[in-house]
Amino acid sequence: MNIPNYLSLARILAIPALVAVILTNFKGHDLVAVIIFTFASLTDWLDGWLARRKELVTVLGQLLDPTADKLLIASALICLVGLGRVPAWAAVVIIGREIAVSGFRAMASSKGVNIPASAFGKAKMGSESWVIGALVLGPIYLGKFYIAAKVGLWLVFALAIVSAIEYFVRFGPRVISQQAE
Repeated sequence: MNIPNYLSLARILAIPALVAVILTNFKGHDLVAVIIFTFASLTDWLDGWLARRKELVTVLGQLLDPTADKLLIASALICLVGLGRVPAWAAVVIIGREIAVSGFRAMASSKGVNIPASAFGKAKMGSESWVIGALVLGPIYLGKFYIAAKVGLWLVFALAIVSAIEYFVRFGPRVISQQAE
């Protein structure tokens, strides 16, 4: 275990606290939840930066980091559905995309095809973090600017679809050709 892997693990361990705070109604819970979510989101950036800069990329990290990302995003989205801030259909599509792309990456990896994160995939994750953070903060804190979070959800939805299509179109033929061999 190295520091980037500990940061990914910290992101996973922050999820139960995030869920508990989002779903518990006490004064300021949205503010506490956004602090937890922001901490967890920043560990995603920091673990990747450290792993690349210090050459600490490990097989465990390559598994742990995207797993932590998906658990964080899925947990937050499911909670936001429960609060009525995200439509269930949008959460299902975004989480479904995560599962589909992860499965595709696993299948590609088993065939010796590496699928790195694309620019669309990185834009999706970045916008997801900002938009979900704003949705967690909620209308009480954001006031009239809360509409920007609602509009941002459409951007996340579009990037989720576009990035998934990009992965399948770009790498699908290589994975299929490896499958035939």
